[in-house]
Amino acid sequence: MDRGLRDTASLWPEVQIGFALVNEAAEILRNPRRRRSAPVRSAYASLLRRIRRRARARGPLGTSLRHFLKVTESYGPGLFHCYDVPDLPRTNNGLEQLFGSTRHHERRCTGRKAASPSLVLRGSVRIIAGLGTRGQCFQGRELAPQKIDEWHTLRHGLEERRRARTLRYRFRRDSAAYLRELEALALKHPLPP
Repeated sequence: MDRGLRDTASLWPEVQIGFALVNEAAEILRNPRRRRSAPVRSAYASLLRRIRRRARARGPLGTSLRHFLKVTESYGPGLFHCYDVPDLPRTNNGLEQLFGSTRHHERRCTGRKAASPSLVLRGSVRIIAGLGTRGQCFQGRELAPQKIDEWHTLRHGLEERRRARTLRYRFRRDSAAYLRELEALALKHPLPP
């Protein structure tokens, strides 16, 4: 142990600096004072500027910090929404757990090993409805759509996906008949010269 510590002694100052910077980033994102997204974003941007200056250095610390900056940039667009939206989990872990439990209940109810076709087809509605009704009951008037145009657009999108899925099944069931029908339709409406 002593020999290992002696041999790596020159690396420890950089490890301590990197650890302190990452720890500071975690503390800012933990947001113990429950601030809104703007001040958290500002504090985090200030820290990232300091990290960028350190990342210019050569060696393991510079390489590690550049990697940290690259990963942070990829998460950047969605990193601060959780501070403005109540009960939105701060990490993907919370969201993955919610979706995972939805998948588990769906498989348990249907007896399927994979997601049911209806979950795939109507997932944008069913998953949100399933997550939104956990531990809460709604009255009929609360479920009525507030924006009818948006509701019609959503219904149209769901119907289009259902229709496309139906056509795929028709092709799989009897591809020759499906292709004959397409050919007859194409001959009925020839292309302009």
